[in-house]
Amino acid sequence: MNDLVSIIIPYFKKKKFIKQTINSIAQQTYKKYEIIIIYDNKDLNDLNYLKKIFKKIKKKKIIINNKNYGAGISRNIGIKNAHGKFIAFLDADDVWNKNKLKEQIKFMKKEKVNFSYTSYSIINENNKIIKIIPAEKSMTYNKLVKSCDIGLSTVIMKSNLFNKHKFPSIKTKEDYVLWLQLSKHKIGLFGLKRNLCSWRKLNKQLSSSIFQKLKDAFTVYNKYLKFNFLKSLIFTIILSSNFIIKRYL
Repeated sequence: MNDLVSIIIPYFKKKKFIKQTINSIAQQTYKKYEIIIIYDNKDLNDLNYLKKIFKKIKKKKIIINNKNYGAGISRNIGIKNAHGKFIAFLDADDVWNKNKLKEQIKFMKKEKVNFSYTSYSIINENNKIIKIIPAEKSMTYNKLVKSCDIGLSTVIMKSNLFNKHKFPSIKTKEDYVLWLQLSKHKIGLFGLKRNLCSWRKLNKQLSSSIFQKLKDAFTVYNKYLKFNFLKSLIFTIILSSNFIIKRYL
């Protein structure tokens, strides 16, 4: 469908926040969207609750994984079931500004770009803003390889990009690998310097595990970018240092 946005949401134990996430979609001023939520948990206890809060959403689909695949593979499953010209990503505890889709689709059409991201806020469990991360005008491979500055829930892409590219099977940084692959293949990554999204930082979430992040960062460079051991280690240190500087200092 022309200009339809397919919103992909992997779901795993985010009952506390998912209603706010879905409400931020329902309040969008841009109405040409469908929601595809991928239920990535063998425990089906939250399923009835999800169906309940989805009642008022006309175009939606809930896909139930037969096992816990993780966020990256779940997004790939969602993309396979998408009908939109555009694919937008939203994690089950993040929140969009009501004009997010409208402003970003307008930006992409005006600038004729296939991939866009925006500035975003980091918020805590109580919706308090911790920090604002501004979007750079564009992101090249050489910039991105040293610092992951694209927020997943801010990204909108043309769906045809997924004909050749997919999220990898890795516990964290699966989005980082995809952005690197796209930039390496000369796909332009363009930023809209408008704060249109809030990314929720939870102390207990998987992406907060320092060890897991370091391990996966090394895997990004060593396995996916084919760097040797020493170069992978050096870039892991650079990436981690930039993360601390930009997020906490």
